[in-house]
Amino acid sequence: MSALTRFSYASLPVSPWRNGGGETREIISWPAGQRDFEWRASIATIAADGPFSLFAGIDRSITLLNGEGVHLHGEQGVDHPLTKIGAPYSFAGEVPIAATLLGGVTKDFNIMTRRGSCAAQVRAQSHDFEVNWQTAGLLYVLRGEWQVTPSIKLAAEDGLYWAFEPNQEKRQPVRALLPDAKLLWVEITR
Repeated sequence: MSALTRFSYASLPVSPWRNGGGETREIISWPAGQRDFEWRASIATIAADGPFSLFAGIDRSITLLNGEGVHLHGEQGVDHPLTKIGAPYSFAGEVPIAATLLGGVTKDFNIMTRRGSCAAQVRAQSHDFEVNWQTAGLLYVLRGEWQVTPSIKLAAEDGLYWAFEPNQEKRQPVRALLPDAKLLWVEITR
């Protein structure tokens, strides 16, 4: 099996935004240590209204984790209320977008992929499913508990990621251990 790396929200390093409007906790930037990532996962806290940073050639996905949400608005017809926890919204990173808080501070899950190199599919899961270890990916628990492998159990605000490393096991069942369990499953393909 490919190398699985566990993490918890509380253990992620915090980077305050230069504009003072929030902070980012990076989960992974792959390949590690390179400026031009193929894919990147992070959790951001949005504390003030303001524009998103532009990322030319990058496809982005944002998912509300908690709070009342934000209204995303900008060029190319972007007008989207991000108010449903666990519902991803995708957009091109070079499109100027601003976020307006709909209440207090929000916490959001972010995936970025380099267009032409990788693509991401972000899904909210509430029931058992099978993960494909042959792709890169990430699991992040919103609530409840999940059995990922016989030796790995994840709870709320815990996660697991893996890079592109072919292995002998293609698929592995992931099981919800509580009736209200919910997680985000990110599958990264080339």
